[in-house]
Amino acid sequence: MTALELLAPAKDLACGIAAVDHGADAVYIGAQRFGARAAAGNSIEDIRQLCDYAHQYEVKVYVTVNTIIYDDELEATEQLIHQLADIGVDAILIQDMGILKMNLPPIALHASTQTDNRTIEKVKWLSALGFQRVVLARELSVDEIAAIHREVPDMPLEVFVHGALCVSYSGLCYASQYCFGRSANRGTCAQFCRMKFDLLDADGHELEHQRHLLSLKDMNQSNHLEELIQAGATSFKIEGRLKDVSYVKNVVAAYSQRLDAFIAKHADKYCRASLGHCTYSFTPNLNKTFNRGFTSYFLHGRHHDIFSPDTPKAMGEYVGYVKEMRRDSFNVAGTASFANGDGLCFINQKRELEGFRVNRAEGNRLFPQQIPENLHAGMALYRNNDQDFERLLSRKSSERKIPLVMRLGVTDDGYSLSVGDIQVTIPCEHQQAEKPQRENIIRQLSKLGGTPYECSRVEIPDDFNDFIPSSLLADLRRLIVKELLASEEGTAYRVERCLLSGGKVPSIASIGVSCLKDSYEYNISNGLARDFYAEQGLSEPSPAFELSHQKNALLMQCKHCLRYSLGYCVKHGGRKPQWREPLMLRLGDGRCFRLDFDCRNCQMNVYATD
Repeated sequence: MTALELLAPAKDLACGIAAVDHGADAVYIGAQRFGARAAAGNSIEDIRQLCDYAHQYEVKVYVTVNTIIYDDELEATEQLIHQLADIGVDAILIQDMGILKMNLPPIALHASTQTDNRTIEKVKWLSALGFQRVVLARELSVDEIAAIHREVPDMPLEVFVHGALCVSYSGLCYASQYCFGRSANRGTCAQFCRMKFDLLDADGHELEHQRHLLSLKDMNQSNHLEELIQAGATSFKIEGRLKDVSYVKNVVAAYSQRLDAFIAKHADKYCRASLGHCTYSFTPNLNKTFNRGFTSYFLHGRHHDIFSPDTPKAMGEYVGYVKEMRRDSFNVAGTASFANGDGLCFINQKRELEGFRVNRAEGNRLFPQQIPENLHAGMALYRNNDQDFERLLSRKSSERKIPLVMRLGVTDDGYSLSVGDIQVTIPCEHQQAEKPQRENIIRQLSKLGGTPYECSRVEIPDDFNDFIPSSLLADLRRLIVKELLASEEGTAYRVERCLLSGGKVPSIASIGVSCLKDSYEYNISNGLARDFYAEQGLSEPSPAFELSHQKNALLMQCKHCLRYSLGYCVKHGGRKPQWREPLMLRLGDGRCFRLDFDCRNCQMNVYATD
């Protein structure tokens, strides 16, 4: 039986609890430091509380320790990892290989997507180093995932299925550090890829003017889970450690329902990785939650429409088009219903996103506070804030319960109550009942409100006809709940880090990592990492980009290709370009970046020009 894991993001403790309540099998969260989202840090105490809550359902908690680390931070990092192990965290995600040289507690290590995991050889190497899971690059196709699984079948594979996309391979983006002194590998990315650019040819001709040419749509693989499962992925990760609780509730519920539907058809092969089922008070709808438009990215190879050049902001769901304009209102052609306070937006004639709020809605006639100047009849409308939906999510919107079958038994000096292998007893004099007791016994034992459990059935011996006071039945119920909760302590996934049998780790060169164009791409930012790579046979590596200035540096490596997306890739049936290369991206402040099209590897590289 293969266990499938829905992995949800948590900005904070509230988001983590919401993720558990809405169907997550695991939650990933950042500690106060060293996570790849510096703005999403949490105290050890909050993470401990999340572990306590999650482990009731056998939901795992993973903590991101996936930044590169400086020498003066090594001791604090090691202390943090020991603290996380002590409070019951199930695994940590790491990028910096210097961590492998630390004195680590027995805690599972997951190779973050920041370690650039996109080849069979890399995954084999990480497995040999003792990692218990690899988070694959978002850019991989379902065929590439399947090939990795075939060659490294014992390595659990985690794949992203939903949320924002980085345009560069993770761990190999230095644009934010180069332009703004804010390192993506240190959790402070300034989102260079969401900015406006001009596209220039070698003669200085402007091919595109002030467009978001590197901004990708958001990933949505909700209709492709079965393909990913068949390819060998077992953990399905939702991006969003900066997202709010309503995003977590809606997206987790939507994917949880889809996983449950798949498992219902294949119950002999698959199960969920945690316990319990959820009852929702709303209908999940991915279109109603923050998104820049959706793409399946490269799941089935290269295709058009993966980027969002008009805006990097959320457009939301399409709700119809403007049918008729009046002085203070307009009506919408479509089937959507509207509420006062809804947020709507549209793409104006300059290909820019404009938004406004609905003051009053009368059916499909909408009254904004002020009619947008650029809104005209025939324009498509999108809703990026649905007031009715947000109100539903602002309240308690799900309940998660673990079904129990209780078995009442008779002992020599009293009675027993069992759930699975757990049994409690209570002394009580046996008394013949004067009237049937079954209904009262079932009613008393089923009162599990305020616990993670619900009673699906009470089994009572056929010949049972004893009288048990309701107070003693309540004592039995409380005892079994106490034992059940205690039995779930220590269910955390705790694995000693060890090498594979044989103990020999393949060298860096043997896995193809040596094909990195510049040695600063190993992201070596401390002495332990230098020692690690020296043992791996890497001679004279450069310090991490953050620690050294590189002339004409390679800042980004992107599967997204502007030649292709703009229709000029001859290899894939596009028009032959009329421009002269190299092409340049130009920011609004005049800084330029050279584009290099690596057609052999079907990749676009972005270089600094200093």
